[in-house]
Amino acid sequence: MSTIATKPPTPTSASPDADSAPGRSRRQLRIAAAVAAAIVVVGVALVVIDPFGGSASNGVGQSAYPTAVATVTQGPLSAYDESGGTLGHAAQPDGSPYSVVNRAGGVYTGLPAPGQIVRQGQALYEIGYRPVVLLDGSAPAARSLGQGDRGPDARQLNADLVTLGYAKRSHLSPAWDVFSAATAAGVSALQARLGLPQTGSLPLGEAVFLPAPVRITRVIATLGTDAQPGAVIAQATSTTPQVVVNLDAAGQSTVKLGNKALITLPNNQTTTGVVSRIGTVTTTSNSGSSSGSSGAAIPVFITLSDPRLAVGLDQAPVEVQIQTLTINNTLKVPVTALLAQAGGGYAVETIDARGVHHVVPVTVGFFGKVGGLAQVSGHLYPRERIVVPGT
Repeated sequence: MSTIATKPPTPTSASPDADSAPGRSRRQLRIAAAVAAAIVVVGVALVVIDPFGGSASNGVGQSAYPTAVATVTQGPLSAYDESGGTLGHAAQPDGSPYSVVNRAGGVYTGLPAPGQIVRQGQALYEIGYRPVVLLDGSAPAARSLGQGDRGPDARQLNADLVTLGYAKRSHLSPAWDVFSAATAAGVSALQARLGLPQTGSLPLGEAVFLPAPVRITRVIATLGTDAQPGAVIAQATSTTPQVVVNLDAAGQSTVKLGNKALITLPNNQTTTGVVSRIGTVTTTSNSGSSSGSSGAAIPVFITLSDPRLAVGLDQAPVEVQIQTLTINNTLKVPVTALLAQAGGGYAVETIDARGVHHVVPVTVGFFGKVGGLAQVSGHLYPRERIVVPGT
């Protein structure tokens, strides 16, 4: 049986429920410490470490509760900001959806469906049974294009024809900003595939340019009604999934571009991501923030490392842990090893080479969310044995 270094008990008239009573076990103190740690973790409180000096104190009495042995470790530890978020799909930089704008006259004879994905070179909708094709580009369709025309719309058309395989790079450079004979040949090939007259020119209204493949979120036009040039027929997002978290503006300074994130999906599957964009301050109900309060918030956009895990999910609630701080070399102990001290602060119970137990005061830095570890400093060393609750 191991020896425990103790101080002689001091007689007291306090009731058995008092903190100083013998009935107060170290397990209860550890539970209190774990509760306090959980509160700190939720707020991701970062504390400046002030190394604690002094020798180890004597141990407390033998616990009747089961215990186990862990060790002090040394290495990296990360802090996280934990918030609720929404899994959706990326759109324009300000978060608004793309607008599908019609430029042709006639009657709508074919419309996309909500949730449908349309890629460049595919028909987006139909007017008078003639398909309107989706092409990639940030310059909107603003004119008919034919041989000799120059501009950014001609350049993006050339790039699309090469990407789709209707023109060879050796004949048509994607960087050219002129509608050439090679462009006309590529347009004719595209028109042939779509079943359109092979004119070799691109009339206004025969194509819609958007920056990426789209996922239809809302259809505004009605089948069989007159198509009006300039009317928005649908709204869409890109096909790239992303998570949006609204962080309280006051605490956003800890989150930076490139910070890693851990996302828990509605099916409890986890995936990683990276903070790809931080928006501007908005006024929101902040239902997705950790505080849940109303006021100023900043949207943080996270790109998933494995988008395939988000297939079939849209506007789904997720839990997000954004890594805000990493210390590469620090002492760590399990949170459950911390003993809340009556006078404030924490300690851990160590076991020396002779099997004697000692209570050693420690200064706690921050609590790492992953792995249930806490940063500590004090008279501890790596691989030192410490006591934790057993099972």
